[in-house]
Amino acid sequence: MPTVTATDVSELEPPRFVQLVANPVRWALLQQLGRSDRTVRELTELVGQPQNLVSYHLRHLRDAGLVTARRSSADGRDSYHAIDLTVCRDALAHTGKALHPALRLAVTAAAPAGPPPRHRRPRVLFLCTGNSARSQIAEALTIHLSGGGVLAASAGSQPKPLHRHAVRVMRRYGLDIETNRSKHLDELVGERFDKVITLCDRVREVCPEFPNSAELVHWSIPDPSSEVVDGRSTYPAFRRTAFELETRIGFLLPQLTNPHTGGSHTHARR
Repeated sequence: MPTVTATDVSELEPPRFVQLVANPVRWALLQQLGRSDRTVRELTELVGQPQNLVSYHLRHLRDAGLVTARRSSADGRDSYHAIDLTVCRDALAHTGKALHPALRLAVTAAAPAGPPPRHRRPRVLFLCTGNSARSQIAEALTIHLSGGGVLAASAGSQPKPLHRHAVRVMRRYGLDIETNRSKHLDELVGERFDKVITLCDRVREVCPEFPNSAELVHWSIPDPSSEVVDGRSTYPAFRRTAFELETRIGFLLPQLTNPHTGGSHTHARR
């Protein structure tokens, strides 16, 4: 029988990702964060575990880069946790390869979805406070990245004019949103959406019920106009916001266009 050396034993250890997610609490946390950004208090309720245990496991997930945390702009005592799906995707690809070279997942950019044949196009609503930047960018990117296969709209709790840097950053994608109108979220409450996504911690606190919609999701994304230098908003902040939204929307679209990847629907939001 062949002798197993110390090197052999090291190579047989499961990848770090497998070791982390094998814990049922961490797996449950990642599943919940895959649906929506959450505070520790919300996660404690959702996974049915004490807060100190949830915080302990979240720290391990943050240290591994699988989860990020941001201080809430609505309540500085809270932080929103978010899953980094890009890191998780790459870790899964590495895990497959570690087991067998033929199991390595190919990571490719998704092609525009296009409207599903003989089915209605999914609808998604993006909300922020002013409907001047984040939600307008998300609306435009969703329509663009889906190739028109997903219908998107946006609104705000306190609408204000479209920010010039939002217009500028969308031109990098070949999109012109200069004539877009800012809308109050009350205009759209009666409409049906497959997902309603709040992009602002403050608007999440005042978001009304959308009774005809399937799922309410939160993405905690800072207001790019709040990053000010010499009294003026900085354009790089809008670039970062657009990039984060582009990444998140890239993972959202398969859920909207493929019913088998949609996951469970939940109305929990507090």
